[in-house]
Amino acid sequence: MTVKSTVSFTNRHHEFAHKKVKDGVFASVSSLVAAGIEQVMREDAERDAALEAMKDVIQKRMALPKEDWVAMNSDDKLFDEVRARIARHKN
Repeated sequence: MTVKSTVSFTNRHHEFAHKKVKDGVFASVSSLVAAGIEQVMREDAERDAALEAMKDVIQKRMALPKEDWVAMNSDDKLFDEVRARIARHKN
């Protein structure tokens, strides 16, 4: 089933879309928009799968008896890269 929708573009997006159609990359602006939506849907599915996998690992680790946990101390460098990325992202 096809549904008609009205969308608005910036001039930049409009020119880009029409150039892609003119160059034969897409049959129409509608097909370009549909391809963009499909990409977002794939990215969402990949993110959801990654989050679900992380959730499963965390739940399995949390189910371990406390005596099986790996102790960490202030000398551990395990999270240094993550902390650095977060710091860079905040700036």
